[in-house]
Amino acid sequence: MIEPTSGQPCAATVIFNLPEYRVLSAAVTALGLRRVVVESAGVVSGCPSCGVLSERVKDTRFQRLRDVPVGGPAVVLWRKRRFFCDEPACPRGSFTEATGQVPRRARSTARLLGALVDAVVASGRAAVEAAAAHGVSWWLVQKALDAAVATLPDVDALAPKRLGIDEHRYRSVRFFRADESSPWVRVEPWMTTIVDLDTGQVLGIVDGRDSEGVGEWLFARPLAWRLGVEVVAIDPSAAFRKALRMWLPRTAVSVDAFHLVSLANQAVTEARQRLSQEVRGRRGRALDPGWANRRLLLRGAETLSDRAVARLRTVFDTDDPTGQLKAAWEAKEQLRALLSSGSLEEAGDHLRILEGLVGATPTPETKRLLRTVTRWWAEIEVLIVTGATTAKVEANNTAIKNIKRTGRGFRNPENYRSRILLRSAAQTAA
Repeated sequence: MIEPTSGQPCAATVIFNLPEYRVLSAAVTALGLRRVVVESAGVVSGCPSCGVLSERVKDTRFQRLRDVPVGGPAVVLWRKRRFFCDEPACPRGSFTEATGQVPRRARSTARLLGALVDAVVASGRAAVEAAAAHGVSWWLVQKALDAAVATLPDVDALAPKRLGIDEHRYRSVRFFRADESSPWVRVEPWMTTIVDLDTGQVLGIVDGRDSEGVGEWLFARPLAWRLGVEVVAIDPSAAFRKALRMWLPRTAVSVDAFHLVSLANQAVTEARQRLSQEVRGRRGRALDPGWANRRLLLRGAETLSDRAVARLRTVFDTDDPTGQLKAAWEAKEQLRALLSSGSLEEAGDHLRILEGLVGATPTPETKRLLRTVTRWWAEIEVLIVTGATTAKVEANNTAIKNIKRTGRGFRNPENYRSRILLRSAAQTAA
């Protein structure tokens, strides 16, 4: 029988599988816990002050380490050595050894910190749940997450060409007042997400949804970074457009098509509700064709079946004596056709048709919709030419909502930002 001549680790060392360490002993304590004693293997330590390597051992002591539960919880003791410093001019007479898994002044292994980060970021678990599963405190999990955020690439070192900006609600609505004589003030804590549209990675999260927060974030970026941005996609927000005109004056701004169609659908709904009050003097009911087919009015015309088209005709013939509901629906469909144009000339033709429809049957809802389209026409042209939308920003906002649900909400905005940035970076890398 041929046996290998090189040394092989013992079975306990292989099972424990902690790099740079070997198992000295493993036993079960009187309380039924496993106790594993390890020591560093093949690691040459240097003095942290002068850097001189030393192998002269001064003494040894046992340090308890926090580690991943291998086969269940265990008490891990490190037989840690203290070395003499052989440099006469060094003020430090001795020093303790350190390894890659357990750096100086550390009490937790690197693989435990990595497992905690993976549990929160990759697996989407709450920090308190990850802490309970690994037998550590919530503070250690947060410390590991903070250290992981510090290793993320600097935003200023990136060179995004297209950005997307959209807001989301950070916490639930709350009411505050200064004293008992003051009125209650509604406070909606919003945050704005800034995303690279090419990679889908979140670049920043700022407080509020006004021009000030976005403007300060853009102002903090280097001039070369700002000059490299070609297109920014936003929803029809005057605050975001103001910040972009101030700090990215050469960048083309695109307005998101989904939000414009949503405004058109809102115009149809408001017209239906207003006509129900004017004609019947009440809200819509299930017996009213307009209310019964309210969702059908919001669907795209190209997706309707013959049966659905017949139902719409019934609505317009029996429940729309003024013709205003049909006019609002036609304006909505004309806007959808405008946004799907293949060229600026085609979009201009659709705009003239939309103006004609609104002029033929003017209603408060369609006139407001046309004013919005006119005010945002330059951004709509950029949308038609570039096709830049906030779709990836909305996808990140959906992931952010899952993070909030998992954590049952967040009180500390910095912890909130760290989880969003780590999760987004992990998804981008994958």
